[in-house]
Amino acid sequence: MRGYLTSRLAQIPPTLFIVSIIVFGLQKLLPGDPAFVIAGESAGDPQVVAAIRHQLLLDRSVPEQYLHWLGQLLHGNLGYSWRLQEPVSQLVMQKLPVTAQLALMAFVFAIAIGVPAGILSAVKRNTAWDWLANAVGLFGLSIPTFWLGIVMILIVSVDLGWLPPSGYVPLTQDWLRSLATTIMPAFVLGNAIAAILMRHTRSAMLNVLQQDYVRTARAKGLRESVVVLRHALRNALIPVVTLGGLQLGTLLSGAVLTEQVFSVPGLGKLIVDSVYNRDFPVIQGVVLVTALLYVAINLITDLLYLLINPRLRAA
Repeated sequence: MRGYLTSRLAQIPPTLFIVSIIVFGLQKLLPGDPAFVIAGESAGDPQVVAAIRHQLLLDRSVPEQYLHWLGQLLHGNLGYSWRLQEPVSQLVMQKLPVTAQLALMAFVFAIAIGVPAGILSAVKRNTAWDWLANAVGLFGLSIPTFWLGIVMILIVSVDLGWLPPSGYVPLTQDWLRSLATTIMPAFVLGNAIAAILMRHTRSAMLNVLQQDYVRTARAKGLRESVVVLRHALRNALIPVVTLGGLQLGTLLSGAVLTEQVFSVPGLGKLIVDSVYNRDFPVIQGVVLVTALLYVAINLITDLLYLLINPRLRAA
């Protein structure tokens, strides 16, 4: 197990290196010159634009720009925002807790809805419960998150006045108000993922419930709840854990549309504003941090495999 963990940790640096090359190269394909955006009203003055390009090293070749940026990364410096004139690491650390809270709440909703619905659908196959669970799953997959968010704002906030329509309050400032401002966007995000988890849980459970050891457990006279939860579910969790890890990584990368609809100042909104303003250092920093989170979540997912299935620990 130690060797496996070491090998997975060794994959992180080359993965981030490849991601850095891709994100640095792709952003050069964006139309427009960042110097003109930063210059603002002075963009008509060629000397001002040339000075900005020189200050931002945009007058150098792309390989030289990349090597300069990579050198800063190796010293733990993500660079400075061209527009805000603040360290990128500081901006990311300001927005990451917001997105993390939203993502974790959405993930809790997804698990609480999707996994039980998938189990119930598999156990009650071809019954009304199965049809209902599949209908809910189809609804979650079909409804766009931004449309559902707008509808919830109109009904829950405007008509009923139960929750704030938008904004965000930090947990450290007022935890109750913070939950009130994030519960709707978290549900909107979690609803879509719950549908995916439900379908995969159902598929995995149907496959496991047909195995010989499940029939043996039933033949021993064990309660159906014990057979389903202890014997079947544990062996059906591996594909669900894999999918859940990927979906959690997607949530942590910043739910762009949902954050825009509910005016949540997370990573998604930060990267959209940065793309609009051609603030390349912020884009690069957010993508690298997101890639690191993805790698870390995949590593945790692999470790969960070992806990769920003892046969993998012996391999």
